[in-house]
Amino acid sequence: MRPITLSLLGILAVAGILTAQSPKTVIVPAATPVVKSSQEPVASDNSASLQAALRMLKEMKAANVETLQKQAATLEQLDELEKAADQLKIFAKRG
Repeated sequence: MRPITLSLLGILAVAGILTAQSPKTVIVPAATPVVKSSQEPVASDNSASLQAALRMLKEMKAANVETLQKQAATLEQLDELEKAADQLKIFAKRG
């Protein structure tokens, strides 16, 4: 019975050592090499398109300001409703 116990302990020790090994780190190279371009982006001097883009940005800004104002008003209304609900809860507990 003693040889069986020793052999089982040996098998468990070997199994513990095998599972304790960490896998090797795998380094994967990049799929495509990095290529630096010597060409700089060309700035266009088309003032009409720049003016149109500027006008569009101003319109977007105005729309965003309106949206923010609406959201602020909605938040104020929600705060008032929350205060009213809290007061109702307090009065309901007293009554």
